[in-house]
Amino acid sequence: MDVADLGLPVDVPSTALFTDHYELTMLQAALKAGTADRRSVFEVFTRRLPEGRRYGVVAGTGRVLDAVENFRFDADVLGFLREHDVVNEETLEWLAAYRFSGDVWGYPEGEVYFPGSPIMRVEGSFAECVLLETVILSILNHDSAIAAAASRMASAAGDRPLIEMGARRTHELAAVAASRAAYVGGFATTSDLAAGFRYGIPTVGTSAHAFTLLHDNERDAFQAQVDSLGRNTTLLVDTYDVTEAVRTAVEVAGPELGAVRIDSGDLLLVAHRVRQQLDELGAVNTKIVVTSDLDEYAIASLAAAPVDAYGVGTQLVTGSGHPTCSMVYKLVARAESADPKAPLVPVAKKSSGGKTSIGGRKWAARRLDGDGYAEAEVIGTGPVPPELADRQLLVELVKGGEVVSREPLDVVRDRHAVARANLPLSAIQLSRGEAVIPTEYVQLRSGS
Repeated sequence: MDVADLGLPVDVPSTALFTDHYELTMLQAALKAGTADRRSVFEVFTRRLPEGRRYGVVAGTGRVLDAVENFRFDADVLGFLREHDVVNEETLEWLAAYRFSGDVWGYPEGEVYFPGSPIMRVEGSFAECVLLETVILSILNHDSAIAAAASRMASAAGDRPLIEMGARRTHELAAVAASRAAYVGGFATTSDLAAGFRYGIPTVGTSAHAFTLLHDNERDAFQAQVDSLGRNTTLLVDTYDVTEAVRTAVEVAGPELGAVRIDSGDLLLVAHRVRQQLDELGAVNTKIVVTSDLDEYAIASLAAAPVDAYGVGTQLVTGSGHPTCSMVYKLVARAESADPKAPLVPVAKKSSGGKTSIGGRKWAARRLDGDGYAEAEVIGTGPVPPELADRQLLVELVKGGEVVSREPLDVVRDRHAVARANLPLSAIQLSRGEAVIPTEYVQLRSGS
């Protein structure tokens, strides 16, 4: 398979068609109306957290920056649009020269967010900003959902490492993004080689039940694996009888056996029995890895078990029941005319039905209590109060069309660990509840 088939950049493929049809028809109409060049401000936010969640995690920002950079309408893309009569020739001519030249501000990747948090702000002409709506939302909604689930699992796991192994439970391209988001949220490794290749995430893996079943008996399978991978390998011990398998594993690899993996049964009970057996056999340093449809609740239930690492698949890559964050991309301000000096005016949706929005270009800051823990997410449109000046959350990501803030993934991962640690302790409770801190609005004009 060619690397390009995995969605990995070889010659920097265009992201221009990761958009909705109506964004191009809006562009065409705005060009004809003379409003396409009006300076505009769009913001990404969510009106509420998924039910029961106490905080969200910003993830996918780095992928958004790549997508914006590569948003180009090349000859093949333009040919497709022309063939299917999506837009007229004047619009195609405009698209052929498209390069985003505006500014993007956002919460740094790995930061936490709450209802109403303006986690990304895109500024430029209406025409150049409106085209980016779908690609930005598709990345942020997916990656932030996975990172939030990963963060909850990491909290439940404590200092025990987590292995991301969900590639076979989702789309092959989504699997790569999910691995990246899981790493941001606190996972240590991935089984997905494409994620390792693309993002430098450490990869791990040894064998499945098929390898044991391939051989005439379990001993032959273990011996073959140890001969190939060394005594520090991880042997899968639940293909047949766990007790017999553990005994055979230690006989084959010796007390230097790296780990055993348990993939079925009552994990709490089996882990205790396996730990006792390993210790009795002298394999006191052999670790126990558990897998089998784990989520944050199952991980928390194993806190008292002698488990050394967890492998998580399905529940992680599906956001542990919440595969999206319901983020939206809304126009919140636009210029009165196409004149570059025209003032911005706040705009907001005014229809009923619960989908309210608040107009105006916003700032956001996090107020801390006397102990240094977060106590409120403060959002405003006027001057930033002096006491919050050094607590502002948005940073410049793109300036004049050029990316100015691209970070190593380990920096992002470390940032999230700090951000989560600075929340009130109730943030890591798995019981259902509201956002762990309130969102406060100041000096805002509202639409309803």
